[in-house]
Amino acid sequence: MMSTFYYLESRSTDPFYNLALEQYIFDLLPQGTRCFMLWQNDNAVIIGKFQNAIREINAEYVRENNIKVARRLSGGGAVYHDMGNLNFTFIDDAENAQLDFSPYCKPVISMLERMGVPAKMTGRNDMAVDGKKFSGNAQYIERDRIMHHGTILFDSDLTVLSKALNVKPDKFTGKGIRSVESRVTNLKPYLPDCRDIRDFMAALRKEIHTIYDVTPLVLSGEDNAKILSLRDRVYSQWDWNYGFSPEYGITKERYIEGCGTIRVSMDVASGGAIRDLCFYGDYFAVRNPEILAEMLKGCLLENSALRARLAETGTDPGLYFRNLSLDRFVQLLTE
Repeated sequence: MMSTFYYLESRSTDPFYNLALEQYIFDLLPQGTRCFMLWQNDNAVIIGKFQNAIREINAEYVRENNIKVARRLSGGGAVYHDMGNLNFTFIDDAENAQLDFSPYCKPVISMLERMGVPAKMTGRNDMAVDGKKFSGNAQYIERDRIMHHGTILFDSDLTVLSKALNVKPDKFTGKGIRSVESRVTNLKPYLPDCRDIRDFMAALRKEIHTIYDVTPLVLSGEDNAKILSLRDRVYSQWDWNYGFSPEYGITKERYIEGCGTIRVSMDVASGGAIRDLCFYGDYFAVRNPEILAEMLKGCLLENSALRARLAETGTDPGLYFRNLSLDRFVQLLTE
């Protein structure tokens, strides 16, 4: 008896929702069933479960360009998503709980080969053409079930991709897997018959329907309510996306016009709370910055938490660093 193979396309482009949707389907479907899912996220950096968010992103650029940062269940490196990128997910039984990327990349590679694109697997978990990566893949295994998900760069803004993942040269020490830099490319130049990503998505949809005997997966209103709850409780929360990061130490040095050079060294616990910090530099101060440093210990290294701590204590950063505004101080610590 053949197992049921479901097919699902997400109508949402919210990364927090789609990651919650993935987990919900993974938890929902019983042993012996399979699912293929297509989805897109609008402007987001998706980091691996074991990565440190601060280490992977250009926080200032991400904030200024309203790019969301989300943590997925699987390991691997950070990737950038926009509407020129297509994501695919396989949910399947895991044989002997082994991470094997090739069976789930094969349908994409076979389709591209027939379309004249010399795609192939490369490295641990990538797909590439002409030596340039167009797809990163990751997997999560739990209870003898596997979730495989991958990106496909069709017409992404590679300039934004490089800037969003281009971390400032701060001195960083700590645990967490760092992403490996690689040359990337879009598939659109290789596929003249695909006018836009919708054409490419249709081609991949047809491929899956040809290979597998699929059944549409229809979610109820109750299902969607549970997905939204999971999104709100976990995937959209700072505690998961930033606070889940391993403990780390970081030293930043910034020149701020009218204030001078400030060098801050921080020791941050797993969970995102500041354990220790100290300031150095050529700034002028009315009060000793050591007082401010002591005041911030135990505070989450997060914009709203820092502002709340400063407001609770009636603290003006300008007293500790002449001509330094509250906004610039918070940015100094978080970006």
